[in-house]
Amino acid sequence: MKFMKYSLICTDIDGTLLDQNKVLLPQVKEALKKEADKGVKIALVSGRMPAGVELIEQELGISCVKVCHAGSYILLGDQRISNKYLPAETLEKVYNTIAKAHGLQLWIFCEETWYVTGIDKFIEKEIVDIKQQPIVVDIKDLVEQWKKEGKGPNKILLAADPEEIRIMYQEIENYNWPEIDYACSADTFIELLPKGINKGEAVCEICDRLGIKREEMVAFGDHELDIPLLEVAGIGIAMENAIPELKEKADYVTKTNNEGGIAYALENYLAK
Repeated sequence: MKFMKYSLICTDIDGTLLDQNKVLLPQVKEALKKEADKGVKIALVSGRMPAGVELIEQELGISCVKVCHAGSYILLGDQRISNKYLPAETLEKVYNTIAKAHGLQLWIFCEETWYVTGIDKFIEKEIVDIKQQPIVVDIKDLVEQWKKEGKGPNKILLAADPEEIRIMYQEIENYNWPEIDYACSADTFIELLPKGINKGEAVCEICDRLGIKREEMVAFGDHELDIPLLEVAGIGIAMENAIPELKEKADYVTKTNNEGGIAYALENYLAK
């Protein structure tokens, strides 16, 4: 058993902190509150936009560091400490080569705002989950606006059924766009981020800001997007429902998100 003292707990939200029904289980909430009461910092590290992360922070009742858009937008309290964009032109490129070819709507995130090219079943579900309405936009108009403002998307997301996601993942790999990093956050989502931006890079920036050593960080995750997060943590813990590739990177595998795996790990794997 690899006991350690820790000062920062970083957790993914969907598939990790929440159960399959997007519910925060009471034992998980209580376990994290106990850690916060002892002075341990809690970071919510998610692909979600800020509004979606803030919903969980409010439900926890804990002041959290918020890593949004899978690492490209970081909030420390009310202070924005990182905000990184993809080039505006990349949005048009992804839309024309991938989204249109597959007949999909594109999800586009910039800071606090969620844009879409239209509404489909995946977007309707997200609206319910995060209680946020997207803005339907014309891609050309948005790109022109961002060029004038010196902005771009923090993240672009493609949502589709798993088989189509696998096909698009391979297509993106083949295009080898130099300004993009990408990963799946679920079997129905591919997330496209600025090159070099990921959850691991983001939590390292948080550690530097807070004066916390990386070996004092515990991280929880379940999917490909969480691999860099577990790689930089002093202890990386995968959920039992995690993909095999993440479990291989983990120091421990805890119970599933439906069984309160975070609470179980904090009680059984880590020093008090």
